Amino acid sequence: MLTTTAHYRRRATEFNDEEKLGDHAPSALEREEALFRDIECNHSFHVFPMTKYSFSRKGIMDKWVLWAERCWVNASWGVNSMRKYVESSLFTFLLLMLVVSAVLKFSLSIHGGGKFAESDVTGQKIAGRENEILFVHNFKNNILSMAQKAFSNPEPSSSVASLKPKMKQFQISEIWMKPNSDSFYKCIDPKRKRIDAGYESNGYLLVHANGGLNQMRTGICDMVAVAKIMNATLVLPSVDHKSFWTDPSDFKDIFDWKHFIDVLKCDVKIVENLPPEFSSVKPFVKAPVSWSKASYYRHEILPLLKKHKVIKFTHSDSRLSNNALVPSIQKLRCRANYEALRYTPEIEELGNILVERLRDDGEPYIALHLRYEKDMLAFTGCNHNLTANETNELREMRYRVKHWKEKEIDSTERRLQGGCPMSPREAALFLKAMDYPTSMKIYIVAGEIYGENGIEGLRQEYPNVFSHSTLATASELEPFIKYQNRLAALDYIVALDSDVFFYTYDGNMAKAVQGHRRFEGFKATINPDRLNFVRLIDSFDDGMISWEEFASEVKRLHRNRRGAPYLRKAGHVPRLEESFYANPFPGCVCDRQQQQKKKQLLDVRREQKTIASQ
Repeated sequence: MLTTTAHYRRRATEFNDEEKLGDHAPSALEREEALFRDIECNHSFHVFPMTKYSFSRKGIMDKWVLWAERCWVNASWGVNSMRKYVESSLFTFLLLMLVVSAVLKFSLSIHGGGKFAESDVTGQKIAGRENEILFVHNFKNNILSMAQKAFSNPEPSSSVASLKPKMKQFQISEIWMKPNSDSFYKCIDPKRKRIDAGYESNGYLLVHANGGLNQMRTGICDMVAVAKIMNATLVLPSVDHKSFWTDPSDFKDIFDWKHFIDVLKCDVKIVENLPPEFSSVKPFVKAPVSWSKASYYRHEILPLLKKHKVIKFTHSDSRLSNNALVPSIQKLRCRANYEALRYTPEIEELGNILVERLRDDGEPYIALHLRYEKDMLAFTGCNHNLTANETNELREMRYRVKHWKEKEIDSTERRLQGGCPMSPREAALFLKAMDYPTSMKIYIVAGEIYGENGIEGLRQEYPNVFSHSTLATASELEPFIKYQNRLAALDYIVALDSDVFFYTYDGNMAKAVQGHRRFEGFKATINPDRLNFVRLIDSFDDGMISWEEFASEVKRLHRNRRGAPYLRKAGHVPRLEESFYANPFPGCVCDRQQQQKKKQLLDVRREQKTIASQ
């Protein structure tokens, strides 16, 4: 950005005609201002106002004042040069330390590391040498980072001692790094005008958001888009109280409703309640068709809205297609989801406190969506590692829930098809095979783990396992403990902010969180290949492959399953498509490189068209 200097000179419009046309010789004041501009441009130094005042008043001789000014500039330049010389010398010294240390460590690894290495077994020798090489690599990163810090920071207080608390951030392994997404950015904010007072709505839309927290969340976003498509006024949605958790919380208990209305005020008119003149109107009740296109709402639902003026949707989940929608509607869904639907201040505050406690020692943490819960196991029919009594209990529950269509399920076959959530033990062995340290912190994003062994299969390998129940105090948790949707909101915040999010089943929360993490810069998110992993772990348990073979294959399978950008996959059947909320690219995330290629292609076509027309 160019910096402009204000001068006390008349604008061109202030001159009379004779001044504009005649030769205008520079005055003494203009010559002085030109001299000041020369000093400021050549020395990057601001002339003191007192000096300018002295010139203008002629109270001090011009030559003496200018001489003093230049002396001050030269002195400042000398000090800056000396500082840069010292910083450069320090940088060179640290690089020299790096080279010497690397040579010493490499020499030790070549000679086996002394008597201890000679007496060790072959596997331990290899592990020892790998650790030595890793130490050199980490030491190199530390030295380089310290050198860059010292070289770039001009403050004398930035000493090596002050960098010690930050050393851990330079030892981060690839397992914690997010995938490369440098050319991608959010693109959901077109120029919009606020809906004016003369806005005429086609009617009022009442919505019952069904399901758990994340199912309701995505359903509400779809209904915002539907209200836009039909030019309807959306009444603040009601939420489900009859799902598995029977949570009595209302919309205002979970979400910041005023923020929700304010963020979307330029897109959709949203009101807290029906106006008095419509309170006695009986709404037309309708369950929209799942995965419908915009044309369905324009041609079939809009005429009903215009006729009845008030319409109520009994379901909101998956009522809008993932694809085949205009860009403005897709962007609106993302504005609703990632900007408007913010949790209440109380939930947000406690969620952030939990994140701070997980990071109190500066170490990264994993959020593990371990969906080995009673309702999910009953729904999927999975009973791996469960007792006969537990299996029967799940089967009875499945038959009690009328809207679960599948009743007789072969658990073994479903697991081999990759259709079951990982057990706690399977999740532990997966993380261990991926080289996640057993000392790391794991936050469980789930309810109570089902089975007599519960979470122990995970805790045996990773003892530092936490949840909202163990991180928060009893008094902090008291306002939320009876409300599952509010507890799920706490988990959502911790999962969204985690260094790595690892989900063991493709449920609604897994989709919602991974999509939000993609939108926030493609944070590391592990999508396990359950189909192949089950076969691997069964082979390992049967003694058919060694641990080394098992771990190597797990790494190979998941090398490219860490949340890197890719275009959302469309399908022939909407039900089998990739969810828009699991991957908002394309729609709400854009690729600079792709846009540049399109621009270049358009430029070439324009040039060819111009040549052809000549």
